Amino acid sequence: MNFKDLNIIPPILEGLNKANYTSPTPIQEQAIPAVLAGRDLLGCAQTGTGKTAAFSVPIIQLLSEKASGPKPGRRIRSLILTPTRELAIQISDNIKTYSRYTDIRCSAIVGGVSQKVQERALNQGADIIIATPGRLIDLVNQKRIDLSFIEILVLDEADRMLDMGFIHDVKRIISKMPSKKQTLFFSATMPPEITKMVKTLLVDPVKVEITPVSSTVDRIEQSVYLLENGKKQNMLNHILQDKSIVSALVFTRTKRGADRVTRELSKVNVTAQAIHGNKSQTDRQKALNNFKSGVTRVLVATDIAARGIDVEELSHVINFNLPNIPETYVHRIGRTGRAGHSGMAISFCEKEELPFLKDIEKVIKKSIPEVKGHPYPMASAPVFAKTEAKAKARKPAANKPAKSKANPARKPKSEWFTKTGKANNSKSKPYASKNSKVKKSSL
Repeated sequence: MNFKDLNIIPPILEGLNKANYTSPTPIQEQAIPAVLAGRDLLGCAQTGTGKTAAFSVPIIQLLSEKASGPKPGRRIRSLILTPTRELAIQISDNIKTYSRYTDIRCSAIVGGVSQKVQERALNQGADIIIATPGRLIDLVNQKRIDLSFIEILVLDEADRMLDMGFIHDVKRIISKMPSKKQTLFFSATMPPEITKMVKTLLVDPVKVEITPVSSTVDRIEQSVYLLENGKKQNMLNHILQDKSIVSALVFTRTKRGADRVTRELSKVNVTAQAIHGNKSQTDRQKALNNFKSGVTRVLVATDIAARGIDVEELSHVINFNLPNIPETYVHRIGRTGRAGHSGMAISFCEKEELPFLKDIEKVIKKSIPEVKGHPYPMASAPVFAKTEAKAKARKPAANKPAKSKANPARKPKSEWFTKTGKANNSKSKPYASKNSKVKKSSL
């Protein structure tokens, strides 16, 4: 099947052809006809499945069928909500590519950059806006954006918006829109709160589920290094000596960790930049562009900032820290092995992360091969050896009987404490011998 078989209008087909898109992915094949028919859609799909085109192509076509009016007087007719700035900008770029031969105009509304620039873009006219919740609410409150003419709403990566605490903002935004509209809802996972939203927002939706989150792409080669504590940076430096690793996206758990890894890589002459929430949008976009163009070999990112990173032919994803949520692992490694290309996913694991590794393998239903013979192997002692040793130390010796609660040799507290709670050191008391001990914690 090709895009022509989906009844897409020629101007959009021309835009897809310019982007070298000829055959739809499974989610595009199922979603595009449903959206063109005006149906609500529930899409459960992980990153790398082509869901952006699955909703943006039919939206462009539906809006193109109605007159947009003069540019300055255009009304915003479609809103696409995303959790991160990078994802919003990526979707905006894709829509501009698909709609280049139509009269449809779009604009990205995100925080971290000048609001005035976005206001000018809105004044020039936009049919579609792609926005993060925070900046959108600001502009709505300032009456710079009117959502009362929205015809099509897209919630992309709804589960991530829940994780980031945006759900209440999303509900506020939806309350500003007409009750009658077409809603397209995409989420990789379906936690209870998301399921509840689906029931309240969607009307008789078409359900499309592609590549469940528990399955990883077969062409991605996965491996794990079991490491001695504190040796992850050494291992990363060692691995990156291999010049065949053309580009690597390294995931850390924290923003501070991302900055630290970047500094250490620079010390060994590996070009690296960090991308996370504490960076300005300008710096984040510059780092991402440098990585895409090959100026920077390594991009170090946190999970939140990595949403929306789409790099063609990314050769390696490296989990510097294993995620404590197994599904996050699937999202991370899905950044490589795209568009028919192969990819490598490498993970570092210290003792305290072994339970995370076990959970990941349970979700993906396969064991991740361990790399052996490296310079920093994990000690052979069991994970819980120290705990067991402490437990043994606490056990009474076998030939020493445990003290009985009814031990007559032990005087009741009333005999060796005064009413003030202080120990009575009177010589007339038999308990006040030189071997007596009074615990400070009891005083």
